Amino acid sequence: MLRIEGLRVAVEGKRILDGVDLEIAAGETHAVMGPNGSGKSTLAHVLAGREGYEVEDGRITFMGEDLLAMEPEERAAAGLFLAMQYPVEIPGVSNMYFLRQAINAVRKARGEPEIAAGAFMKMLREKAKLVGVPEELLRRDLNTDFSGGEKKRNEILQLAMLEPRLAILDETDSGLDIDALKAVAGAVNGLRTPERAFLVITHYQRLLEYIVPDRVHVMVRGRIRRSGGRELALELEQRGYEQFAAEAA
Repeated sequence: MLRIEGLRVAVEGKRILDGVDLEIAAGETHAVMGPNGSGKSTLAHVLAGREGYEVEDGRITFMGEDLLAMEPEERAAAGLFLAMQYPVEIPGVSNMYFLRQAINAVRKARGEPEIAAGAFMKMLREKAKLVGVPEELLRRDLNTDFSGGEKKRNEILQLAMLEPRLAILDETDSGLDIDALKAVAGAVNGLRTPERAFLVITHYQRLLEYIVPDRVHVMVRGRIRRSGGRELALELEQRGYEQFAAEAA
C-alpha cells in the first residue's frame, strides 16, 4: 500500500529526514516512535503534502502511484488521512457542515455524486455513535472550545466518515488523560479493517497498550534505526532512546 524509499527531506535548508525506508501493507498497523526532533511529524506532514518541506531525494508510492506528484487534495481523494497533533479550530464553521463538505470534496474528486442530506445524517449518527462523539458536539463550531479529548475524538470521527485507506495518527495521545486515551484508542480499534492501514506516530509506549501495532519502528536523527514487533516498544519503555542515539552518532 505505502512504500517509502530513501526519503530525504529538508526544512529551511536543514535536513530532517535522512534516508527513511518504510513499507506498510493493507490491514497493517505500524508505529513510529522516537524522541523530540527525530523527524516523526515531518514524515507525517510530507506524506500528507504539507507545504514547507523540501524533498531532496527518495520515492513514495501509495497504492502504486507516485505520492509526491500528487497535490494534498489528490492524496486525500486517493485515501490518505492525517489526524494532526494539534487540530485546528475554525470558528463560524459547524462541525457537521465541515464533515459534509469534506466528504463531498472527496466524492467529487473521485467522480462520484454529492451525498444526499438524509444519507449524510444517517451515516453521521452511526459513525458518531461508533466513536463516542455526542450529537451536541456535531452542531458546535469545528474544534472551537473543545477539550483535548474532544478534539482528538472528533478527528477519529472524521476518519470514520472519510473511510481512508491509510490513516496517519500524529501523536494522537498528546495531552490526553488515561480515560480519553482509552476512548480514542477504542474508537481507532473499531475502525481497523483488512483493507485499511494505520501509521501511528508517538513518543510513548502507553498508546501502544491500546492500539497494538504489527510493527514498531524507532526513528532517531531522521532515520529508522531499528524495526521489530510489539516487544520493541516495551524495550524502549525500559531503556529509552539513548542506545539508538549513540548508534546514530
